[in-house]
Amino acid sequence: MFDSLSDRLSQTLREVSGKARLSEDNISDAMRDVRMALLEADVALSVVKTFTDNVKQTALGQDVGSQLNPGEAFIKIVHAELVRIMGSANDELNLATKPPAVILMAGLQGAGKTTLVAKLARLLKERNKKKVAVVSADVYRPAAIEQLEILSREVGATFISSSAEQQPVAIAKEALKQANAQLADVLIVDTAGRLAIDDEMMAEIQALHGALQPIETLFVVDAMTGQDAANTAKAFADALPLTGVVLSKTDGDARGGAALSVRTITGKPIKFLGIGEKTDGLEPFYPDRVASRILGMGDVLSLIEEAERKVDKGKAQRLAKKMQTGRKFDLEDFRDQLEQMASMGGMSSMLDKLPGMGQLPAAAQAQANDAQFKKMGVIIDSMTVKERRFPDLINTSRKQRIASGSGTQIADVNRLLKQHKQMQKMMKKVSRKGGMQRMMRGMQGMQMPGSGMPPGVRRR
Repeated sequence: MFDSLSDRLSQTLREVSGKARLSEDNISDAMRDVRMALLEADVALSVVKTFTDNVKQTALGQDVGSQLNPGEAFIKIVHAELVRIMGSANDELNLATKPPAVILMAGLQGAGKTTLVAKLARLLKERNKKKVAVVSADVYRPAAIEQLEILSREVGATFISSSAEQQPVAIAKEALKQANAQLADVLIVDTAGRLAIDDEMMAEIQALHGALQPIETLFVVDAMTGQDAANTAKAFADALPLTGVVLSKTDGDARGGAALSVRTITGKPIKFLGIGEKTDGLEPFYPDRVASRILGMGDVLSLIEEAERKVDKGKAQRLAKKMQTGRKFDLEDFRDQLEQMASMGGMSSMLDKLPGMGQLPAAAQAQANDAQFKKMGVIIDSMTVKERRFPDLINTSRKQRIASGSGTQIADVNRLLKQHKQMQKMMKKVSRKGGMQRMMRGMQGMQMPGSGMPPGVRRR
């Protein structure tokens, strides 16, 4: 998400950074480029105008201190304005009510509401330690109820059954009664969507809201619809007392216009970002972190939090102990590291959160993709246990067999073995005193898979 906007803004801000001082001329030039970047990202016109006017006004009145150069001062202003239009801080769910706290999900058909119900149930269960019940009041879409039942089993939520023969309000009332009897902390209610906003849909969701009196009413909107997402959210906000918005399918949207428009147009906070199809793909929305990512500053805090949740600490401790006893980092360990990286969303997700990664040469960025790492995993899986533990055994005939078994070329196997050797040297340095400094020096010579270039080195 935000790829194209980030690229355009980063280029503009680099140009401003080269100026000796902030002047009305170079600020006007920069804001013209920023305006075009925002419009291309499908940000609502009214939001673009407010944003550019505020940045320009602040920049012209900026007294640049000795601690900042003009470019840094301008970037700080743009960052602050991005945060302001998206919300000053993460707006958490309000669950401070007598259990069960009811969360009503609303949105158009195809926005991903049912998947979001499961994602939210998993998040509340794992991070907030809540007992969560879910129910589907969508009696129109074929298999909607069955879909939620399957997803609820996957995330460990209590599924309250319903049928297409029931009325949505009757389903909601019965679900509330059952959730209460089962001592659920939270009840999440999935609702029917339509292909477009219509009076019948609005009347139904208003009736559900009246019957449930939810503490949270969340509007789920497909981020890929761009500016239309904000306009649709506004229509729902006019019909319902929304408490927040969830942007779904954000991994499929390179523009990010919805995230920059929806709060200003609806007056409602963005509470979560839905990422991918997996049930762990839901993240709280932090405006300051998102603003940093848009400006190419990365989002290290989110990366650390993700590592805390998703990295297998048992495996990490076993590897650390193995390194401390002087044993070698083998291909089974390498395979574990690839799996850990995949659990965190893959290399592309991790790079997106690291500062300055947008400045990598295009060739290096293209090579640092998840397909390369998946291929490496397949190659390792095609080896025998003995080969994985003792890579030095792998001669030419073994390479031919491994390449054939993994559907790759001998060159791919050689590249993997070279990567492993480099990683092995780095891990050896980490296990010694002062290991982190040695590892960082070692990374300077570590090549991206297939790129032929060390990360961070610009091609001139």
